[in-house]
Amino acid sequence: MRSAVFPGSFDPLTNGHLDLIRRGTRLFDRVIIAVLENEGKAPLFTVPERMELIRVCTRDMPNVDVQSFSGLLVDFMREIGSQVVVRGIRAISDYEYELQMALMNRELNADTETMFMMPAVEYTYVSSRLVKEVFRLGGDVARLVPQPVLLELRRRLPKA
Repeated sequence: MRSAVFPGSFDPLTNGHLDLIRRGTRLFDRVIIAVLENEGKAPLFTVPERMELIRVCTRDMPNVDVQSFSGLLVDFMREIGSQVVVRGIRAISDYEYELQMALMNRELNADTETMFMMPAVEYTYVSSRLVKEVFRLGGDVARLVPQPVLLELRRRLPKA
């Protein structure tokens, strides 16, 4: 069985993330969404909350599994028996950072491969950080996040 890991903070999950997840499910038998446990970033949602939102938003994708991890991605991948990392690239600036990460992962585990995917055009500018910032300032993010995420944002962050 070919599996791939799509790691990230997903705080919150966006339609850009969902686009890549959905397309990844057509390429791999199993896609593991790996939610990074990094409380140093002061996340809006806890890891369990993010995992639940991802599960709700991917329930129509039977080959998606949601797990959390901390530490090195390559160690997590070794534990679950996966060798492929899926990463989204929106712009050149993403590529430079992601290339460094991919090369470091390969240095740490020569069997690790990274597959870069570009989101659909309508999501190339969408990031979790921008979604939170725009929402906090009263902007409409309904087209940028799945409905369950929008409802949680409204509950968690009353508009300014």
